[in-house]
Amino acid sequence: DFRSYRGANYLASDQDLPHARTGLGAAQLAWLKRSLSASRATWKVIACDMPIGLVSWGRSPGGLAAEAFANGEGGAPRGREQEIADLLRHIHAEGIANTLWLTADVHYTAAHHYDPSRAAYQDFTPFWEFVSGP
Repeated sequence: DFRSYRGANYLASDQDLPHARTGLGAAQLAWLKRSLSASRATWKVIACDMPIGLVSWGRSPGGLAAEAFANGEGGAPRGREQEIADLLRHIHAEGIANTLWLTADVHYTAAHHYDPSRAAYQDFTPFWEFVSGP
């Protein structure tokens, strides 16, 4: 649930992740990590109402701001990207296989394959994100 614990949109240049700018929130992120580690399901489907790898712009008092997780800057994870990096690091370290992300809030449908060999941040296991709909 990216809406219940989410803070205000932030400018992409904000490097830190203060509590007010989280997307998942510490308690929900800890629950998700525990649940994924304990799961014996063949596939671990993670549903999120915002895309994880697509830049989604919204408004903030300072101008355009990152609305979802990605901020479009490339390089090391910044802002809310740090939450996803933390989760992906956990999935990789725990050897959790077959994670699949279903995300939304874009006005088209796409399948994105994430692989560390093609990424600036590389501490994760390859996975797919399927995004669709408003």
